[in-house]
Amino acid sequence: MVILIVVFVLLSPRRWFRDQSQSTPLASSDIQLVQQDAENQTRTYRLDANALPTEKRADHRTPELERETHDILGRSVEDLKGHTFQVQRIDPVRSGDGPILYYDVTVHP
Repeated sequence: MVILIVVFVLLSPRRWFRDQSQSTPLASSDIQLVQQDAENQTRTYRLDANALPTEKRADHRTPELERETHDILGRSVEDLKGHTFQVQRIDPVRSGDGPILYYDVTVHP
């Protein structure tokens, strides 16, 4: 019986268990390049706040917000995929006194 279990575990296709990442792909409108500064070698991307989980959104830079924006940009922006880059600045932009609409994220590739 143990041998049957081991054989089943080792020979079963991974797709049967759906253990691949379940991250939802972002629409192209969720991230936009808004500024490129050649002198300082930085780029600023506008990231729709809805692309972030509600619990990770913040009014100021937090480690969780920085990590989440870094991960999203690294997965979604072709120029950043597979490259090392650093998030230098995160500026939340609100609609008046309402919720955060998007974040302007400045990165140094």
